[in-house]
Amino acid sequence: MPDSRPTPPRLFVFGLGYTARVFADRLRAEGWRVAATCRSEEKRAALAADGIEAFLFDRGKPLADAAAALAGTTHLLVSVPPDAKGDPVLDHHGADLASLVTLDWAGYLSTTGVYGDTKGDWVSEAAWLKPTGDRQKRRVEAERGWLNLYRQYGVPVHLFRLAGIYGPGRSALDSVRAGEAKRVDKPGQVFCRIHVDDIATTLRASMDRPTLGAVYNVADDLPTPSHEVVEYACRLLGLDPPPLVPFEQADLSPMAASFYSDCRRVKNDRIKQRLGVTLTYPDYRTGLDAQFAAERTA
Repeated sequence: MPDSRPTPPRLFVFGLGYTARVFADRLRAEGWRVAATCRSEEKRAALAADGIEAFLFDRGKPLADAAAALAGTTHLLVSVPPDAKGDPVLDHHGADLASLVTLDWAGYLSTTGVYGDTKGDWVSEAAWLKPTGDRQKRRVEAERGWLNLYRQYGVPVHLFRLAGIYGPGRSALDSVRAGEAKRVDKPGQVFCRIHVDDIATTLRASMDRPTLGAVYNVADDLPTPSHEVVEYACRLLGLDPPPLVPFEQADLSPMAASFYSDCRRVKNDRIKQRLGVTLTYPDYRTGLDAQFAAERTA
């Protein structure tokens, strides 16, 4: 007899990085089909071995058969960042996505960096976008491109502006253990963060409550100086914290130093009020406490 069970939904991910993999694995645990792109044949084989259908994609290597790769996709997640030429997904496959009639939801992972420097003031999704660096300016252009795909073709796009992402393998605990953590003092400087699991929760909530063209800040409740986070991680690990060094003497890489050029506090009311999200890790302490406890249990 033919199988009468309904076909499970299919998530297609452009760029299966740290955050997207956590989210994809959550949906797989619910019985979803997951497909994703990667940039090497070795990675493609590894994903296939994990049960994820994988396709090669990069700026210079669009999907070989986009129609076949995207067929049956009900939900789309894009975590590929724009480059100097623009957004590679839109450039290569915007038209393919515009004609994808099975698509119920699409999420684009952006950054709170699009707001630029507010001198520590709070920003909501209604704030003006004033990016200060080239990377942030590219993000603003990419956001516009994705929203245009919604406005012109009805693609069900949702934008998620993510704060600094952390979680197992990418937290202050990991950087302290690796000997890479620094305590940099720049008076008045704070950073916003979000645990990777809370990003996954927010994306899943948006799927359940889609609002086409919506924009969401995804950040926890407690903007904090980075040196306080490192100190707390050291306390959990029973280690002496590294010395507190003035920003001007910290010898940071150009990339690391660029993050200190902006200071803002990001409001997260919208994900709570419109999506019903309750953060599992409302601040860095709860996130690091949970990771530390899980590591000790393991």
